[in-house]
Amino acid sequence: MTSNPSRRLINDIEALLATSASLFASEGSVRQVAILANAEYNIECCGEGFNADIYNLYLQVPGWLYSQISDEIEVCENLILDKARILLKPYPYDDLVNVIISPILSAGEEWREKANNWVTGKGVNNQGRVRSDNIPSRTVDGLFFRSQNEELFYKALKSLGVSFAPLPVFIRGGEKYKRIEPDFVIVKNGVLLVVEVDGDTVHNETPAEAHDRTTMLAHEGVHIERIRASECQTPDQAVACAKRMLQVIDKIKSSR
Repeated sequence: MTSNPSRRLINDIEALLATSASLFASEGSVRQVAILANAEYNIECCGEGFNADIYNLYLQVPGWLYSQISDEIEVCENLILDKARILLKPYPYDDLVNVIISPILSAGEEWREKANNWVTGKGVNNQGRVRSDNIPSRTVDGLFFRSQNEELFYKALKSLGVSFAPLPVFIRGGEKYKRIEPDFVIVKNGVLLVVEVDGDTVHNETPAEAHDRTTMLAHEGVHIERIRASECQTPDQAVACAKRMLQVIDKIKSSR
């Protein structure tokens, strides 16, 4: 093997992944951020090059995430590899040649029963999670969310005892089939209110794009409110924001 200076890639993998995730987030590259944030990693030396040790980086991600990126695994691997190579310039004695993404091997308790339940449709979760440009990578209470701000808003609504749905699926059939997944839908006093969370680094769409996505609901008379992610950065802020949404519903109800 080559000489072993104090600074080696194998000692700095966590920092490499964290910095890569931060750079991808600044670019709005949601898939890569989700992969790096959820991956279990392993790095192995696979030989020697010219004055450098050659490494493969293995990233194992949860099965639910792998199924969402399976159609672009090779693209994701190459993008992460290219980003890592930029960060490896201070490591002249190390060369990363491959990034390999695979699902985490897991045999949870009662996995056979759960698999059979899936086959029969028992316990099906219809919560939205398939928008390929905006992968929900966080879970709370068995539900999916795309950011901590959404999690806090969810917990705030839950604490207020209101009926609501996070990331539900709405489908319009007919010749022009359309499927959308609003961030939140609140139902109170006969009023249906859609709440969209805008402006954080995880939501990979502009407010205009989000408005276009929810147009089919607006045309049906559904009220749509937009809140900024910065309004839900703490539990107290999220509760205040949720209460404001309920006040909006009360105003809509009183105006009818």
